[in-house]
Parts: sequence; C-alpha cells; structure tokens
Amino acid sequence: MTRKKKRKSKKGISNLTNTILSILKKDRNQSFNYKQIAAKLGVNDASSRNQIIKTLAKLAAKQEIIQVDRGKFKAVINTEYHTGILDLSAKGSGYIICDEFDDDVFIASNNINKALNGDEVEFYVYKRRKRGKLEGEITNIIKRDKSDYVGIIQIHSNYAFVIADSAKMYKDIFVPINKTFKAEDGDKVLVKLEDWPENADSPYGKVIQVLGKPGDHNTEIHSILAEYGLPHEFPHEVEAFANTLDTSITTEEISKRRDMRKDLTFTIDPKDAKDFDDALSFEVLDNGLYEIGIHIADVSHYLQEGTVLDDEAYERATSIYLVDRVVPMLPEVLSNKACSLRPHEEKYTFSAVFQMNDKCEIKNEWFGRTVTYSDARYAYEEAQAIIESKTNEIPKEVSLTGKAYKTDQKLADAILKMDELAKIMRQKRMGSGAISFDKVEVKFNLDQENNPVGVFFKTSQDANKLIEEFMLLANRKVSEFIGKKDPKKTFVYRVHDEPDDSKLANLQGIVSKFGYKLNFKDRKTTSASLNNLLKEVNGKKEQNLVDTLAIRSMSKAEYTTHNIGHYGLAFDYYSHFTSPIRRYPDVMAHRLLQHYLDGGKSANEEAYEDKCNHSSSMENLATKAERDSIKYMQIKFMQDHKDDEFVGVISGVTDWGLYVEIISNKCEGMVSVRDMKDDHYAFDQDQYAMVGRNTKAMYQLGDEVVVKVKNTDLVKKHLDFNLVGKKEIEQ
Repeated sequence: MTRKKKRKSKKGISNLTNTILSILKKDRNQSFNYKQIAAKLGVNDASSRNQIIKTLAKLAAKQEIIQVDRGKFKAVINTEYHTGILDLSAKGSGYIICDEFDDDVFIASNNINKALNGDEVEFYVYKRRKRGKLEGEITNIIKRDKSDYVGIIQIHSNYAFVIADSAKMYKDIFVPINKTFKAEDGDKVLVKLEDWPENADSPYGKVIQVLGKPGDHNTEIHSILAEYGLPHEFPHEVEAFANTLDTSITTEEISKRRDMRKDLTFTIDPKDAKDFDDALSFEVLDNGLYEIGIHIADVSHYLQEGTVLDDEAYERATSIYLVDRVVPMLPEVLSNKACSLRPHEEKYTFSAVFQMNDKCEIKNEWFGRTVTYSDARYAYEEAQAIIESKTNEIPKEVSLTGKAYKTDQKLADAILKMDELAKIMRQKRMGSGAISFDKVEVKFNLDQENNPVGVFFKTSQDANKLIEEFMLLANRKVSEFIGKKDPKKTFVYRVHDEPDDSKLANLQGIVSKFGYKLNFKDRKTTSASLNNLLKEVNGKKEQNLVDTLAIRSMSKAEYTTHNIGHYGLAFDYYSHFTSPIRRYPDVMAHRLLQHYLDGGKSANEEAYEDKCNHSSSMENLATKAERDSIKYMQIKFMQDHKDDEFVGVISGVTDWGLYVEIISNKCEGMVSVRDMKDDHYAFDQDQYAMVGRNTKAMYQLGDEVVVKVKNTDLVKKHLDFNLVGKKEIEQ
C-alpha cells in the first residue's frame, strides 16, 4: 500500500471513529449495536459492518464508550452540556448565545455538526487559549429554527441542488429529481428540509413552491416573505369567514357602549393610509379642563377567540410593511373597512378618555367600549400646516384633495391646543430620562411597475409627535390602570430593558471617532448623554450611522406578562393598546382590559406569556422582511445609476473591506479590500481603519469618500462599490 493510500485509509477510519462517537453522544441515553449504527450510516455491506465492529472494539478498549449489554454500546459522558441558540456568521463559524455564560461561546466551523443558524442546540465548552475566551462543540440539535429556505435551483440529470439566498446557510440543499415540483433550472424556489443523513455532506429537501425567475420584482418580494415564513395572502376559509361577519352598527350594541358620536373627533394619518385605527376627540369642559378621548378601533368586537379568523391573526401577529405593499394582519373587510375609523362613519371603538389641565395633569380617566363618529380626516402634512400657520387654512400643496381649503375652525383650534399639550407631555417625558429616537426613514417614489424613481427621507414633525404623545399616553395609562391597581393580574406589557454596558462601551468607542463624548455614570446621565448625542448628529453626514449604532446599543423591546418598565420611554408601565388592526398584542390588551372591567379574575399567565413570545418573534421577522425590502429597492435604484459618482460615509470597517453608506439615499454597499489597488491595505482594529502599507493612507470610520457602483445583486441583496477616493474638503 502506498503512503498516500495509507493516509487516506487512516483518514477514513478517523472519520468513522468520529461519526460513531457523534451518533452515541447524540443519543447518549440510548445504547446501539453495530447493526443500528450501520443503518444510521446507510451501509449494509460486510466490509463496512466489519469496520464498525472493529471501531467499536477500539473505542471500548480506550474507554471512550462502554458496553452496557452484549454487543450494545453507549458513549462515556464526563462532560457538562448546555443549551443555547446558534448565531452563524457567513464564514461558517458562529457563536452560541446561552444564559449560563456572560459571553457568547465561539463554535469553529468544524464543530458546528450540521446545526444551522438560529437552531436551539446542545453543546459543551472547553477553554480557548486565545484571550481566555470560551469555545465549544455542538453535540445535538434540539430544535431547528426553520425548515424552509429560499434559493436558486440547479437541475442536473438525476438530482438538483438549491443554493440558498441566505449567506448564513453554508450548505447547498440536495433535492431528488422527483421532488423538484416542476421547477426549471435557474428558478427561484422555496425548499423544505426533510432530512440530513449522518453520512451526507448536504441536507436533503423538497421544493414546495416555485417563486419565479430571479430578479423579477414580484419573485423577489415574495422571496423576502417566504424566507421568513411570512404569508402573502389569506387562506380562502379565512377570507370567507371575514366576509360573513356582521359589520353593521346596531342600536342594541350602541346601548351597551358610551355614546361619543357628538364629541368633536378627527383622525391624523399618513396620506396613503387605508386603515385608520386611532382617532382623537376634544372638548373644553365647563370647569376649564380638556376632555381628550383616544379612540381605538374595537377589533376584538369582530375578532372572536376560537375562530379561524382569530387563529390566522394570531399566527401573523403583525402587519408587514414592505416598500411596495402591506401584508395585513386582518383581511381587508376589517382592516380597511369595518375597523377603519373613516370620516363621517359611525364606528365601534375602545377608548381611553382623559380630563387634563393646561399643565397636562390628569384629573380623571375612563376606559371602556364606545361608539364614535369621525368629523374629519387629516394627512400629517395637513395637520402640520395648521400647526405652523396657526390658522384653519390648508394649502393645496399638502391638501389630500389637491385643492386649498379651510377646515372647520373648531377642529383647527382642537389640533392647536392638543399640539401645545403634546409638547408639554414630551418635555416631561424627556425630563424623566426618555430617549428621543427620531430615526430618519427611507422612502421611495415608485412608478407604475414598482420601480424606484426617487428616494426621499421621512422625518417626524410636530403633527406626528402630537399623535405619538397621545398614543403613548393611552398605552401608558391602560397598563398603569391594570398593573398599578393589581400587579398580580396578568397583562400584556411592552417592556424595554436597560442598555447593555458592553454595547454602550462599543458605541462610545465608535462615536469618539467623530468627536462625541458620552457619560454612562448612571441611568440619568446615560439618557441625557444619548439624547445630546442624537441632537448633535442631527443633519450631519454621520447621523444615520450614529442613530443606527445608538439603537443597536439598546436592548430590544418585547412583549411579556412580566413588567420591568420601558427604559427608552422612561415609563414604569407601558403596553400596546392603540393599533389592534396591525398588532395582535393590542388585541390581547383590549380583551384583558375588558375582562377586568367586567370584574373577571386574572387570566392564565403562562398562556399569555406564550402568546407574547410568539408576538415578539413575529415582530422580529416582520422587521427583517421590511429591512430586506428596503435593501432590495435601494439596490434596484442603484442599478440605474452605475455611471454616477456618489459621496458616502464609511459606516463600517472590517478585514475584508469598507462599508460605505451613500449620504443622498442611505444605500449601503461594500468596497472590497481586493479592489483597493493603489496600495496594500491592512485592517487596523484599534483605529477602525484601513491603512496603506506603503503610503500610510488611511480610510477611517466616518470618513467621507467618493464611490461608484461596481456590481448590484438583487438576488443576494448585495451592493459592491469601487472606491474613487476621499472626498476633497472644500476650501
């Protein structure tokens, strides 16, 4: 036998040893004989069986396994096992997030053992020599995070492979030719993982949906939804059920409610909104107090528990706002019609009604079911015009009708007074340590084929803040009404934990490169410092980067029955009550509030906690889908600007290149270090910079540079730039 063949055969034996050990460790409470191991490996020839018998004998002699019965073996377990969630990088290695450890546990790619991103895994830990960090090996997959993947199919004569779009899916998926669902070579498909045999290099799957041709607009939008397991249409039985609902306003139902139809009531929403789930009413009382009603669509009146409609709404848990469409939580008959508080229509509402003075001190509060009538509908721009001009005149530039008009003076006065009160409430909130995240939103002007023809930024103005403050008031007061009165009662809270110290330190390190200082001595100085930072960067080139980093330094807000308060808003009690058309937790809050108003006992905490976890998880997926749709549209926009030069800010520096965010449209792309050909550049971690070996030229985080589009990939949602150079500073 040649040396090469010997080495090969040794490698084969060592692979078999590792495979047998991993089979025994995976099911460590079970014993296996050689036949069962052969079946797991998918082999049945005499030679393979003999190899297995010999390997088992060797492992038993080394005391790595024990014979518990004649011919039956178990792994020797002398290790402590933990469970956690795997977060994979595109390079194939990853980290496990586990509550038992302060730091994430590093897992090298050769220790992933067929786990996939997001999986709940079992693992053991050994010390890592480098900087004393922890490293581990995955021993078992407890629960797959997902089974469906979007990718492009490559069809061969007897089999096919699906190359997943996700950079975190490190293996192509093998598909038998009879499971390709009539897909054609090069189609974008949705594939379901079915199995990953012990001795197979790739997981096995079957195509469950053909999405279309890569790069086609509808294909890519449906791919984004499919990637996160999100629906794009309602099942027939759900639509049919919704269409049979009685949505009429009846005398009998009105008699059970507080009748507020005569109160001056209006809505303020985005100009393209179709679902108006909140309205405000305003009245000056004889005692000089203002009675302000926050009226929310009474979705729970129509959405009854135990129906297919409710099951579907719960599964979706949220509406999804993609760039060119909304995927609603509720069918149109409810979301845009029965539950939408449209002008000049009577509606069933759930209301929080407050009596307050000029200092925004609340003297009285009332919660309950109502019937209301909206006198007018305003776009934010129209309300803003009233606030700025302090008149009832609406110019044609912002008018919903395209014509200038005068609104009712009483309505204009109500908007002006409520704007004053909202500003006082906001000031109080900021004084209590709330953080002012007015993040710039990227929006697109689309043509009839949904191609982006322009990019614009949406910022929050006084009219937006007016609505925001009164919605915050309702959300806070509803949760206080339950939580303060009887903390033992189960309720759905929206909580936000304090920021993580290490993330704040990282933020400090980055913003100091732009000349900003932060003070994290205590909670109050941290909030003040962050607010000051967000104010200072307003309108600067680095605003979007700093805003994004500041938000990332925060904990994630989530739904739970365990109230810890809301750090970002500086509230001890907070819930979501004001958007039940588009958020299921608000529906739950309505149901619980009514149940307690009726004198009901505390609801089942465990059942509601499960619902809260599901809602938080679906919110997270919807946010990812929304981000992907923006990224997709930005890349589509950049495809038509390949010859243009753009000024951008270096938003990230890694050892493989620079990330650059274009100032004029917030599109982010990458300049590969391989394409920086004027010198040999190396990554300087301490300075967040790429430094040229010969010229010492430095490209640092926050620098302004000029770039051109090198490549746009709509399928992978990836944008590559060529670096033209640094932006010349104007004298």
